[in-house]
Amino acid sequence: MTTHHDPEAALAALGLALPTPAKPVAAYIPVKQVGNLLYVSGQIPMREGQMIAKGSLPSQVSEQVALDCAVQCTLNGLAAVKAAAGSLSKVKQVVRVGCFVCSEPGFDQQPKIANGCSELLVKVFGEAGRHCRAAVGSVALPLGAPVEIEFLFELHG
Repeated sequence: MTTHHDPEAALAALGLALPTPAKPVAAYIPVKQVGNLLYVSGQIPMREGQMIAKGSLPSQVSEQVALDCAVQCTLNGLAAVKAAAGSLSKVKQVVRVGCFVCSEPGFDQQPKIANGCSELLVKVFGEAGRHCRAAVGSVALPLGAPVEIEFLFELHG
């Protein structure tokens, strides 16, 4: 028996707020529901219309800044979920996260950066926030983003 968990209260307790959902920057939709699954397109670290960092790790963007980017990507993804589902409490569980990190040759700390997302999801959703994950290095990401994260959530039926 799981206890009721209010993800939006958890976010507020962390001092975090959901931004206005970002508009897509190309020919795609931000969220697609298939049955009880909600797919969220890759989110980049935009805050109030500005990219919070640009470039590759580790020479142009530090690991700490990239962790902040991963948190912002996650908040942006959750904002897209709330816009689509009406409330974060509709999320039954986080199924999967795909984290892409703009990486220079030899940089292999993508899982550490992805933890910025994964740890926040567990804080927000409790055990239901635990998920499968890929953390991948990429030579370039949209608009110069250091981090891009895509999500798959299961909604309550």
